[in-house]
Amino acid sequence: MQYYDAKLIISAAKKEQFPSSDKPEFILVGRSNVGKSSLINCLVNRKSLAYVGSKPGKTRLLNFYDVDDKMILVDAPGYGFANRSQKELIAFGDMMEDYFASRTNLKCVIQIVDLRHKPTKDDIDMINFAREYKLKVLVVATKYDKVKSSERASNLKLIKETLNINDSSIIMFSSETRFGLENLWTMIWKMC
Repeated sequence: MQYYDAKLIISAAKKEQFPSSDKPEFILVGRSNVGKSSLINCLVNRKSLAYVGSKPGKTRLLNFYDVDDKMILVDAPGYGFANRSQKELIAFGDMMEDYFASRTNLKCVIQIVDLRHKPTKDDIDMINFAREYKLKVLVVATKYDKVKSSERASNLKLIKETLNINDSSIIMFSSETRFGLENLWTMIWKMC
């Protein structure tokens, strides 16, 4: 099992706080509680680099993590959490727009969805937002271990159709069993 030297660079709310870097960057986006922080921890083989909360909506800022001094993973706040005020939702939208517009080293938007559920309107809006910026999108369908093997193919098909993506743009993944981890790293390193 590969171990990575990973550390938090900064938690940022606005463009002026984003770190200056020319390293390849990958942002993880998705609904609240879909497994973004767990995915980051699994990728770098650490238990608590990214905070994993039992309640949704804990991540409020863009968290920038340096991995092996070779790339940056960015953990974005989850969207679709009902307890956000209108002011917080506007601030989130502004922060994401600033991020997408300013990061010339951004290689890919890694959209996290739950394999158990059809993507929401928020998921569709986020992938379309990334496409507007002409960014490469990779979808990671988490919670693979929680879906019956007889339902995986149909659930995957529903996600691909809903998000309008092909087989080469989606990976099934489990943070618990590490299913899909090697494939995900292979795709990330190719984009570097």
